Amino acid sequence: MKRTHAVIVVVALFAAIAVAGCGGSSSSGGGSAYGSASESTAASKTTSESSAGGAAATLSVKNLGGDVGSVLVDSKGFTLYYFEKDKGGESACYGACAGVWPPLVTEGAPEGTGGVQSAKLGTTKRSDGTVQVAYAGWPLYTYTGDAKPGEDHGTDLKSYGGTWYPLHPNGEKAGE
Repeated sequence: MKRTHAVIVVVALFAAIAVAGCGGSSSSGGGSAYGSASESTAASKTTSESSAGGAAATLSVKNLGGDVGSVLVDSKGFTLYYFEKDKGGESACYGACAGVWPPLVTEGAPEGTGGVQSAKLGTTKRSDGTVQVAYAGWPLYTYTGDAKPGEDHGTDLKSYGGTWYPLHPNGEKAGE
């Protein structure tokens, strides 16, 4: 009998450790097609701008040529996109969407150089508490399909219920 109790205690101990290591979840499992806000926390850490150390995001302009022309890019030269599904300056891209289209987050006021119009530069608060860079009222994202600076594989791409476009420095969409 004592051996059975010891096994039960060990099993209960391992179960408690496993639950504590996984953390709790307040998700009801429902969510929208864009995922839950809690899922976006991990995705926002994969953005092309580091939010560590209070770093402010920096945008600039790069001419990608072709039909796209001059568009906004992040500090590493990656194309920045807006999502036509975003409304009222608020992001509609969370969870799996934010894993493919990482939001450009910042700590501090974003900065613009080389043709970026500072009057169009702003931020919006995501539901997970991070601050996302916006331009001309559009929250900005990078695209994981762009493997190197200067690519724009996300241009006019239909994904997660809407179409994605880079932005010209005047705030108008590029591509199509």
